[in-house]
Amino acid sequence: MSAGSSSIDAGPLPSLASGAPRTKFEQLKADSDHLKQPLLEELGNELPNFSEGAVQILKFHGSYQQDNRDNRQKGQDKDWQMMLRLRSPGGRIPAALFLALDELADRYGNGTLRATTRQAFQMHGIRKDSLRDVIGTIVRGMGSTLAACGDINRNVMAPAAPFQKGAYPAARELATAVADLLTPHAAEGSYLDLWVDGDLRYRIKPTTAVKKARARQSDAHLTSGDSAEPLYGSTYMPRKFKVAVTVPGDNSVDLLTQDIGLVQFADPNGRPQGCNVYVGGGMGRTHNKDETFARTADPLGYVSQEHVLDLVQAIVALQRDHGDRAQRRHARMKYLIHERGIAWFRQELRRYFDHPIKGLRLEPKAKLEDYLGWHRIAAGQWFVGLPLLCGRLAGEQKAGLRRLVQTYQLEIRLTPNQDILLCNIATAQRATLVRELAAIGFEAPEAPPLLARHAIACPALPLCGLAVTEAERIFPEVLERLDNQFQRLGISKSVLVRMTGCPNGCARPYMAEIGLVGSGVDQYQLWLGGTPNLSQLAEPYLERMPLEQLETTLEPLLQAWNQAGGRRSFGAFVHASGREQVLELLQGSTRP
Repeated sequence: MSAGSSSIDAGPLPSLASGAPRTKFEQLKADSDHLKQPLLEELGNELPNFSEGAVQILKFHGSYQQDNRDNRQKGQDKDWQMMLRLRSPGGRIPAALFLALDELADRYGNGTLRATTRQAFQMHGIRKDSLRDVIGTIVRGMGSTLAACGDINRNVMAPAAPFQKGAYPAARELATAVADLLTPHAAEGSYLDLWVDGDLRYRIKPTTAVKKARARQSDAHLTSGDSAEPLYGSTYMPRKFKVAVTVPGDNSVDLLTQDIGLVQFADPNGRPQGCNVYVGGGMGRTHNKDETFARTADPLGYVSQEHVLDLVQAIVALQRDHGDRAQRRHARMKYLIHERGIAWFRQELRRYFDHPIKGLRLEPKAKLEDYLGWHRIAAGQWFVGLPLLCGRLAGEQKAGLRRLVQTYQLEIRLTPNQDILLCNIATAQRATLVRELAAIGFEAPEAPPLLARHAIACPALPLCGLAVTEAERIFPEVLERLDNQFQRLGISKSVLVRMTGCPNGCARPYMAEIGLVGSGVDQYQLWLGGTPNLSQLAEPYLERMPLEQLETTLEPLLQAWNQAGGRRSFGAFVHASGREQVLELLQGSTRP
């Protein structure tokens, strides 16, 4: 489970450059005509579901095929439906797009929207025959779902707060630039062909700097050899690829869990200077497969601003060529760096990037920022952060937010903590909005329940095909149980809790102080020892803890932490106590 790096001479890995025979999945991507077939053919048939090949290509267009397991009946067809995820760099959702999504969710989906941990809205319950209407409406509303899923760069994260101070504006601009830079060339054409009849008016329009950087993707040291898709090639990435941008001290984006983490520095006037760069983070793993593990990113160094985009696409090209294309569970960049070492990675990167990489610039201690409550953007302008447990927007809250966005034309921004920011509020509107928000359940947005404030969970059952047990649907009850236990023990400090229905880590449980990772029906791995500022991996302590034993299992450890007093966080206490003592306390809870 180590997150460290091993020696440079780890031996050959399957790679694009090696000429190893393609797997069935790699060949499927190569034969897809840049992510178009067999999806295009199957969109026109009357079946309620796609074939496995079309499902894999559909992911690149932002959708997963699912069936509602609550509705499964022996001898009956599955309840097929599509989950659709947006591309929204930094979580920005203009008012018009939000209103379109809200209506689409009601008309074609299950009536809910969900803010994901990558700052994008997700819709559930869409039928196959409605998919073209839904995606087409999103594109025409100036949104996109391209590359929200699949073996490609996913939604680029950034601090959601629309602050105009420090490096925040530059970080948001960089996140958008990276998203545009890593948009696939040919696949964008396929995307428009499938969903809006090839209307080129909806192409992503990058800045001049991004256009120049994209032009360099055809250079000999970067190109895949595919003239239509110079950076990605016809087989795209070995697996998903994730990038986040933030500012010094703000760890709202869970920086160390990304393939590339960028910390944007700016001068006192807000002009961007350059970035600290971290590489090789990732959360996904598989139960009982020790070769898979969660890992935090390694520091790579500092790069001046004029070279940041070139460095990003150089790292993508390196992973494109050397990532494992034979074993998908071993294909993320974290495994490449873990096995080859960061020294090898730096050396190999020189083949793709010939500019200086300096030592890291000093950063202040990171903090998990959430931006809840009211904040000033500028004179006469505000935003308000609204807590939304598990990111699920439904019922009267969803209808109420629609009314507010429509009435005041408010921009929405989504946080990695699955909360919502309402932005561009005028001072004269604030008092009215305070009352209207209270009427739909946001009486004190700055002060949600202590344990719920930073808690997140994945959707899990009934729709996720990977889930082995519950997460989102039971998470409020789990938090209430823990809250009652904390009150009984006299604990008034918060603990970072995260929960998933499987080990893939969509809610990033391996960074939590208490992580519950589904390992069986109503059973969870217990991970402990992350930190409130998301700077340290947790460790697995129990493999299959029945959820009904949650309180009795944790009680001796919580009591010991409480009795120790002081300002030490629960995760720091676990780490300082040592594995042997923590296990003894946990096992003591099960003794007669």
